[in-house]
Amino acid sequence: MSDYLSQLNDIQRKAVTTINGPVMVIAGPGSGKTRVLTFRIAHIIQSGIPPYQILALTFTNKAAKEMKARIEKVAGSNTKNIWAGTFHSIFARILRSEAEKIGYPSDFTIYDTDDSKSLVTTIIKEMHLNKETYNVNVVRNRISSAKCNLIPPKAYTQNEVLMEEDKTARRPFFHKIYAEYYKRCKRAGAMDFDDLLFQFYFLLHSNPDEVLEKYRGRFKYVLVDEFQDTNFLQYAIIKKLVNYPGSQKNICVVGDDAQSIYAFRGATIDNILDFEKDYPNLQTFKLEENYRSTSHIVQAANQVIGYNSKQLKKKIWSHKGAGQKIKLIRAMTDNEESKRVADFILEQKTRNHLYNRDIAILYRTNSQSRTFEESLRNYNIPYKVFGGTSFYQRKEVKDFLAYLRLTINPVDEEALKRIINFPRRGIGASSLDKILGHATQMDASVWDTLLEAPVGTAAKKNISKFVNMMSVFMDKALKSNAYEIATYVAKQSGVLGHYKSDTTIEGMNRLENLNALLDGIKDFVEDDEALDDATMPEKTLAAYLQSIALYTDLDNDDSDDKVTLMTTHAAKGLEFKSVFVVGVEEDLFPSFMAKSDRESIEEERRLFYVAITRAEEFLTLSLAKSRYQYGKMRYNEPSRFLDEIDQQHLDGDVSSTRNFNSDSSMMFSNSSSGNGSSRVSGNFKPLKKTPVVNIDPKDFRPSPGSSIEAGQKVLHLRFGFGKVIATDGKGDGRVATIHFSGVGSKRLMLKFAKLQILN
Repeated sequence: MSDYLSQLNDIQRKAVTTINGPVMVIAGPGSGKTRVLTFRIAHIIQSGIPPYQILALTFTNKAAKEMKARIEKVAGSNTKNIWAGTFHSIFARILRSEAEKIGYPSDFTIYDTDDSKSLVTTIIKEMHLNKETYNVNVVRNRISSAKCNLIPPKAYTQNEVLMEEDKTARRPFFHKIYAEYYKRCKRAGAMDFDDLLFQFYFLLHSNPDEVLEKYRGRFKYVLVDEFQDTNFLQYAIIKKLVNYPGSQKNICVVGDDAQSIYAFRGATIDNILDFEKDYPNLQTFKLEENYRSTSHIVQAANQVIGYNSKQLKKKIWSHKGAGQKIKLIRAMTDNEESKRVADFILEQKTRNHLYNRDIAILYRTNSQSRTFEESLRNYNIPYKVFGGTSFYQRKEVKDFLAYLRLTINPVDEEALKRIINFPRRGIGASSLDKILGHATQMDASVWDTLLEAPVGTAAKKNISKFVNMMSVFMDKALKSNAYEIATYVAKQSGVLGHYKSDTTIEGMNRLENLNALLDGIKDFVEDDEALDDATMPEKTLAAYLQSIALYTDLDNDDSDDKVTLMTTHAAKGLEFKSVFVVGVEEDLFPSFMAKSDRESIEEERRLFYVAITRAEEFLTLSLAKSRYQYGKMRYNEPSRFLDEIDQQHLDGDVSSTRNFNSDSSMMFSNSSSGNGSSRVSGNFKPLKKTPVVNIDPKDFRPSPGSSIEAGQKVLHLRFGFGKVIATDGKGDGRVATIHFSGVGSKRLMLKFAKLQILN
């Protein structure tokens, strides 16, 4: 037996050496999928098949590059002619040589996202359609969806369901935009990203003898990685090339239905679930040994995914030993949750000798990163946001913060330049250049010279409206706390409406981030703990902006030793020694948008499965009883997924997460301290240990601050029971000195303190 085959277990070896006929490899997490795929290609070459007759399709260029490198290690240098790459790169290569057969030049242009959006915007403008109703991102995504489902413009108009959907969405002219977009792309000799698949299918379909037969003859062996992530169009192309009368059907698909989590991108789980229907002689190999995770993690994953009805049954197992049980962290608020996660990271690093890079925090939505970023910074724990941008560096956050900066400082030129024409208000780049040039000439601030700038009549009118709007913001900021003025600015500036009109996944994420920022401002305003006995925290917009400057202006850490923060979607394919899956609550994980149908819930469950199987040794699940959402406190039930894990795999009682009254502390069976500060050395800033408060927030009824007087017994959600020792000050400046049992004395500003009078 060849040396490379000796590196495989029995089932892997069978999957590698069965090279003829249709084969499906179901590869559980951590089961050696990549090794099987690359060794299989190497074995095909070693069996005498010319490399140029092998087509290996992946989803990333990185995966294709790594695949080629691994194959070369096994099979030698005789691998350069393998057709290995992404669907788009391989099909673009073929289209270059065959494009003239479908009316395109061989040197056709490939439109990127910006090119595509620009063309759609132009068409909407020329058709005199409302740009809010016909949002460019929504329209572009719908064009993409039509192409990925093999629906050209003419067929679209004949589809009654699609046409009715457009009428219901108040976009009855979408089909005309689609037709015009399609026509102009072809006229310009350009293909967008979807066209590389759509036009390739059309090329094969419309040239069956000359082109289709040519590539059927060339690609004798077809392999598809991450098959569960293919969409309708990708699989239609594969079937064109492989599944036809007289074909040997030498196709191998590798994937895991339990990790199909990209339905929002058009991925179709039915491709892998129903694969056997298209290939009755299919041989299936299930890679069920997990080389990544310990047994408690693997068995918990099996139990969770077992609740899905649509699946290919398998039983993942591990020889790495039982390992540690899964930890649970439960907190009263999302801020407390993030502090406890940061706290426990320090403890894990000390106890288990982990580096920062060994640890990941996974969340369902990007907007959740805010509180964790802030807590990690407070603890001086280096981190990086993977596959995204740090919360305060996201465009929508920076845009809105620019409005707030200009509100308190009208001569902030960078803030003004950023938002003077956002959302669009008819003050374009040419007008802005004139505005800046005039300010320089006058040696004055841009704000002070705005109304005098030498611009056209229309621009001058729009500038006047902008100045009036900002002046109102500035005036209100003098009389309002940070949250009041921020919500007013969000609505009146048009920023909130701008993001609400974009119903694409990206648009909804931006809206979610904007609302998370507003929630953070409200939390800042309602954080009623004094900095110390003599200094009270201000609640003004200026104070808020100063506080976040501590987060946004820190020096960059170039070290690679950082905790990783990412969405669960971004974590697929990665692994870490320790994983924290946070926000494990109903309406968050699973998402509230998924509760309408069983298929959506099952995808959420697959996403949770992916999250927990990223962990090698340590897995921690956390949840918060309450968190701000859209400016209001939302009370949460623990996720249904927690109930699907047997108690024997958990360090803590799942049932007690549904009754926060019993104990709001962390459930660590092996932890002797809540904050770990007594055992951890190094440069970090530990947070104060919060006492247990035995009350459900739903039952808490804060009393008016004006009614708080000395001698009263009160209750505070964070500090517990206390007695008012004294009050001083007047009106909004009234402050109470309160002694809390087990905590000590606190001075709280009564305008913001939430206290329930008990006598």
